[in-house]
Amino acid sequence: MPLTPLDIHNKEFTRTFRGYDEDEVNEFLDQVIKDYETVIREKKELEEKVSKLEEKLGHFNNIEETLNKSILVAQETAEEVKGNASKEARLIIKEAEKNADRIINEALNKSRRVAIEVEELKKQAKVFRTRLKMLIEAQLDMIENDDWENLFELNLEERDENSEDKIEFSSQES
Repeated sequence: MPLTPLDIHNKEFTRTFRGYDEDEVNEFLDQVIKDYETVIREKKELEEKVSKLEEKLGHFNNIEETLNKSILVAQETAEEVKGNASKEARLIIKEAEKNADRIINEALNKSRRVAIEVEELKKQAKVFRTRLKMLIEAQLDMIENDDWENLFELNLEERDENSEDKIEFSSQES
């Protein structure tokens, strides 16, 4: 069992004629030396262990620092990507609005052209209707004209003359 500082302090050597018992003192010193060597060895091992742990701690601190920097870079990159996406979205919206305006303007122009064409067709239909009406009225006027009656009379007279000629011709033969 290792000695404690209290054991060393309270140790009393028996007295002999010439002083302390040399064997007992030497035994005690040997024990102290042995324990002291153990303590020194343990201390050295612990110092090495502490050194290794400090090295590992330094390594982990470096990793932590690197991770923190990486997180910051990732956050900055995410913000940048988000900003770029936002800008791109605004550009896309602006482009879509331009296209929509262009399409609307084209549609309005086309509808105006169609409306003008429809009006032109209406005018042409009106003119056609008027001309057709005038043509039909002219034909009706022609039909209702007395010239038809004269034509019928003329036809009858010619027929009568032709009949007389035939009759005369027939009588001469007889």
